[in-house]
Amino acid sequence: MWGPLNEYDERVQTRQLREDEHQRGIVQSLQDLHDMLKDYHAPSVVHPSIESLKSPSQSLLGSLFHRQPPKKRTQLPPNLPKGLYMFGDVGSGKTMLMDMFYDTLPHNITSKTRIHFHNFMQDVHKRLHAMKMEHGTDLDAVRYVAADIAEKGSVLCFDEFQCTDVADAMILRSLLEALMSHGVVLVTTSNRHPNDLYKNGIQRESFIPCINLLKTSLRVLNLDSTTDYRKIPRPPSGVYHHPMDKAAISHADRWFRFFGDFENDPPHATTQQVWGRNIQIPKASGSAAMFKFDELIGRATGAADYLELMRSYHAFVVTGVPGMTHRERDLARRFITFIDAVYESRAKLVLTTTVPLFQLFMSPDEVDDALEGGRKAGSVKHAEEHEGVDDVMRQMMDDLGMSMNMLKNSSLFSGDEERFAFSRALSRLSLMGSQEWVEQGLGMEDRGGLDEKLDWQRLRSRWREDRAEIALRIDYGNAKGKVVLVPVLVPVPVPVPVPVPLSVPVSVPVPDSASSLTRMRRKVLYLTKVAPDGF
Repeated sequence: MWGPLNEYDERVQTRQLREDEHQRGIVQSLQDLHDMLKDYHAPSVVHPSIESLKSPSQSLLGSLFHRQPPKKRTQLPPNLPKGLYMFGDVGSGKTMLMDMFYDTLPHNITSKTRIHFHNFMQDVHKRLHAMKMEHGTDLDAVRYVAADIAEKGSVLCFDEFQCTDVADAMILRSLLEALMSHGVVLVTTSNRHPNDLYKNGIQRESFIPCINLLKTSLRVLNLDSTTDYRKIPRPPSGVYHHPMDKAAISHADRWFRFFGDFENDPPHATTQQVWGRNIQIPKASGSAAMFKFDELIGRATGAADYLELMRSYHAFVVTGVPGMTHRERDLARRFITFIDAVYESRAKLVLTTTVPLFQLFMSPDEVDDALEGGRKAGSVKHAEEHEGVDDVMRQMMDDLGMSMNMLKNSSLFSGDEERFAFSRALSRLSLMGSQEWVEQGLGMEDRGGLDEKLDWQRLRSRWREDRAEIALRIDYGNAKGKVVLVPVLVPVPVPVPVPVPLSVPVSVPVPDSASSLTRMRRKVLYLTKVAPDGF
């Protein structure tokens, strides 16, 4: 079946287009969505009743009980393909790429719509006005209008997505979410990244949920080509991808190629020795390593293993990361320890996950349980500040009226350190997904090229020396939840000559993060200075 990639290849062969590796990567993303749409059948659209759209005070239920029912989370069809949000400057090829996608949609997509976003919103406001004139203003007309629009197309393509009007900003999130709940696949172009939409607009804080929805429910692609000192283009998408669909494979492969060195060090399997044990690395290239989640986190690995990996590699691609509920708490702890190690070493992290980042450690059902417990305890306060939590998670909690204090004190977490580690992990994942973090030290041409890369390598070298003063072999087999630390000399100069006994067992709590292991090393170093003959 003819798809966007076939169309692109033909235009290159007929010299209508010049071969461009970055643009080909974007077309591959269009092809991935095209392939998923070939097997997609949107659910039948069910219109909500007018009675169900009225506010509780106007409905029969509200008039009888005078209480607002709990706010329900909008459910999206489980088979809904993830749409695309393509942004770039004028001349980046947005219209051409949308043409390629729309004109080659699979034959089973019998209803489709393409419209300029400004015209679309004008039509929506006209429909909303007509609904309110007929049924009054005290109803949620957006859901009804969304159902009408969904009946006319299971694929909806917007040209020039933007938001400059406060009236649009107030309804966009509920409108887009309602469309997707009816099985509509959204594909849009824009001049701006979602984070830059409606910037400095009136009541912009009310528009943040829409931005989070776009970033979570659509695959954001940067059409502007940027290359590093090797002239290799940066992949157009962010470093995190969900769900585990066809696009997840190409996402991981592209980033692995970008971070690796395929020309001088083709991908290969290798082994890393950590304190006498071997860690199998399925794919390595240059300073990049690629693992499946089960290969890295599913095995008995810990902080010492991860820190040693950080000394050898600067970028990690981990695929197939699952959502980890209370039933997989050990995996969650191990994964959080790995995140800490990557963050503290300033390495790069690429993930493909089965769920959005903010659901990695708590399922929606667990959030609901925690919320209900908070209601009963009286600890739920809307819009309370949530420190150290990803913006998407914070917004979800605000929508539900959930406080971070209630969440941290729920039964899902045991101990202060574990509660703190949960929120810290989300915060660090958010930071490591930023463009500034990803591009720093890679020698991007617009950041200084090879000189910038060499400066960053010197900085990381100092980090490795700081953490190599004393190495600790960790025995996780202790049944009492303790470990045995054996300080050993390592072939790295230390600031002061220190006589270190070769076998001095000390029982201490199991380190639950890279930072706590670092503190433990400092303590051992101090003790060896003051008591070199033993502890």
